[in-house]
Amino acid sequence: MNKALKKYFPIFTGPTLVAFTIAFLAPFFIGLYLSFTEFTTIGNAQWVGIENYQAALETRQGFLTALSFTAIVSIVSIISVNLGAFGLAYLLTRKLRGTNFFRTIFFMPNLIGGIVLGYTWQVMLNAILSKWQMTLLVDWRLGFAGMIMLINWQMMGYMMIIYIAGLQNVPPELTEAATIDGASRWQILRNVTIPMIAPSITICLFLTLSSTFKLYDQNLALTSGNPLGQTEMAALNIVKTMYDKFGQEGIGQAKAVLFFLMVGVIAYIQLRYTRSREVDQ
Repeated sequence: MNKALKKYFPIFTGPTLVAFTIAFLAPFFIGLYLSFTEFTTIGNAQWVGIENYQAALETRQGFLTALSFTAIVSIVSIISVNLGAFGLAYLLTRKLRGTNFFRTIFFMPNLIGGIVLGYTWQVMLNAILSKWQMTLLVDWRLGFAGMIMLINWQMMGYMMIIYIAGLQNVPPELTEAATIDGASRWQILRNVTIPMIAPSITICLFLTLSSTFKLYDQNLALTSGNPLGQTEMAALNIVKTMYDKFGQEGIGQAKAVLFFLMVGVIAYIQLRYTRSREVDQ
């Protein structure tokens, strides 16, 4: 069996490796090279060293401001999405009537595209704010609040499904033993349930962290970074630099590399920390 696997391994993995190289590895290293050049097309790239990275961090580029806003949105979203998703999952595993219906309803927003969600929420929130002669673009805090509501509405149902899977895998004998020992519901939740669903927590934290940091469609549709770029997230700032500012393609590519490194490091630290807290079952 092992000999057969080794023999046909290249046949089955080859197409996937070729596609991965063409679609990911090659563009990544080309982009890394272009971040050190001034270019409008790949054919006319001129080496400029770290000038693009220095320019990317200048105040006039707004990249650091966008990173700060992205960090705030991500932190608030990660906490609110995961707490809300866990709360919903906990309620929907209590053998209540109609739980399957509510699971479907809560998950459905995740199936809607980001652009559609962004414009839908923009219309709804502006309709509400119009009663006070305001829109989302009057104050950055309104745009921030709208972004948090949109992210929670879209992602909470997806994370809920993962938490439900984790809760259903908690051995019932542990809960029964804790109940017999006189533990309260809160003590069972804190000392039994949460440690046992640590893998689900790791997955949900990683997904919400990576998704919120890379948010683009929703940000573009909801506020497009307005007012005055105060609600502009990092991904939107990078795209605007690449495609809206002539001659700054290299700077946009440098921003993308910096953003990739930042998100990669943060995600790695989160995975290492949360995995170290997991309990072996």
